[in-house]
Order: sequence, then structure tokens, then C-alpha cells
Amino acid sequence: MTNVERFHKTMNFEKADRMPVVEWAVWWDETLERWYEEGLPKNLTDENDIRDYFGLDSYKTFWISPKGPNFPEPVSYGAGIAHDLAEYKAIHSTLYPKGDNWKREAEKWAQRRESGETVVWLTLLGFFWWPRDIFGIEPHLYAFYDQPDLMHRINQELVEYNVRILEEFTAICPVDFMTLAEDLSYNHGPMLSEDLFEEFMSPYYKMLVPEIKRHGIIPFVDSDGDIMPIIPWLKRVGVEAILPLERMAGVDIVKLREDHPDWKMMGAFDKTVVKKGPDAMRAEFERLLPVMKQGGYIAAMDHQTPPDVSIDMYREYLKLLREYAKKATQ
Repeated sequence: MTNVERFHKTMNFEKADRMPVVEWAVWWDETLERWYEEGLPKNLTDENDIRDYFGLDSYKTFWISPKGPNFPEPVSYGAGIAHDLAEYKAIHSTLYPKGDNWKREAEKWAQRRESGETVVWLTLLGFFWWPRDIFGIEPHLYAFYDQPDLMHRINQELVEYNVRILEEFTAICPVDFMTLAEDLSYNHGPMLSEDLFEEFMSPYYKMLVPEIKRHGIIPFVDSDGDIMPIIPWLKRVGVEAILPLERMAGVDIVKLREDHPDWKMMGAFDKTVVKKGPDAMRAEFERLLPVMKQGGYIAAMDHQTPPDVSIDMYREYLKLLREYAKKATQ
């Protein structure tokens, strides 16, 4: 069974020879710096080469942003670059680029996708994330009330851009699943109300998600934090899946599957237990195993592997992941 076949069998709640063995999140710089000192070859800097080194299943991620090459940098982390319509118009020429800097890479990976070797994952920015980049973290939350017309304009232009990129990309390379990057929750729940989601985000999801599905792509949302309250919102707009299901934010994948048996998921393995050793990791896999056996779920770290994990302990994690990837289908 190829990696592509295995991925789709698993996501479609069908029987596979094993569950995919993937690391969806790239590793922290600090983690890699530690591992280079512990034996990871220092010439391995590309994430795909590192996956190959660890014997993980092949997948390729493409992150395509509406930021053009001259997009202005905020003065500090979390600061905005436009706070009203006039400022948005002033930077508009730096947004929604028509460039094709990703196309050569897509052509390169299309052959590996066609052979079944590599699962292709496309990420585009979502309708919470992108206005936050424009307004800045705190002003964005006020903008739902203070700049509603501009919020709608930004998301209308984003959905048009995303549909265009989707068409251009799939003409070159098939896509297996797609995430809309949102990060709209924190550890106590979503950062906006259901009413605001319905008014400012739902209309644009309803424009984009049918186009995603028309290409046979599984639509995921990528959000950290406690995402359990927002699953019904996402289902109403046609989203089918979510990652990374952070345990430290209280996400309970067993409860989530009970409440939403058709919901697709990736992640959920508590990254904080890896440093505690094989027994703790095995207990964590046992927590996840009932959901793994049901399908529609790929067990993986619930975010980037932290730098308190040694390379030897990471290898122990991968050894157990492979063991439970087989158990999931037995």
C-alpha cells in the first residue's frame, strides 16, 4: 500500500495495512540544535530530509501566503500593519501576489505524489488568521466591532485569492489534504463568539470549502488551543477535520470522537510526555488507541517536539508510534 493510499484509507475510516507514521509539525530550531549535538547529521537541514532520516512516511507541505514580496514587516511581534481602510489601501499592492515562486517546487513533487510515495498538504491562511496579520493581535479583536466593513473586505479578497491559488496549484499537483491556518482558540476556548464566526467567517468558508472538496481534498482547520467548542461551527461550513488537538489545552480526543463520530483528526499525542520515557509514552498511546482503531484519525504529536526531548527519546517515541500504527489496524 502506498503512502497516499494509506492516508486516504485511514482518513476515510477504511481498513489500511497500518496507520500512517507522520510528523506533521516541523521541529523547533532549539530541538534540532540539541539533536545535532546528539548525532543528527548536521547536513540535514531540510525538513523532508530529516523525515527520511527518521524513516517517517513521506509528505510534502506547501504554505502559500497572501503576503507579497514587499509586504511590510510589523514594528514588533503581534503589531499590525494597517488599522483602517486608508492604511489597508496603502499596502494593498503588497498583498495577494500573482507570483508563481511555488510552482517549480509543486512540479517537482507532483511526480512523487502521482507515484503514491508522497502525500501533498497545502496550507492557506484562514479568515481569522489573515485579518489578525493585517490589524495586529489586539486591534484585530476590536476590529470585529470597530471595522466590520474592512474585516469583510479583507476576507472577501482573501477568499478570492485562496480560490485562485487552489485552482492554480491543483492544475500542477494533486493535493490530498488542506489546512486553513486559523489559530482561533487558546487554552480556554475560542477567541471569538459563535455570532462573530457566523457573521465574519462563515460566509467565506462557504465559498471556499466547496471548491476544496470539488478537487477531492480533505478540508482541515489548523488551530491550537481548546478547539472542542468550535467543532459544530466548522461542521456547519463543511470543514471535515482538525489538527493538532493539544492535550495541554484540555482537548479530549475520546470525548471529541464520541460527540462527532464522523470527524477527522490528526495529532493529539501529548508532546509533554515524551521526555518522561517509554512507559509514559506507551500509556499515552493506550489512551489514543481506541480512537486510532476507529479510523479517521492519524496519531501524531499535538505540536512541535520540544527541546527537552533527546534524540534517543524521540527514537523511542517513533518506535512506539510504529508499533501502535500496526495495532490500530489489527
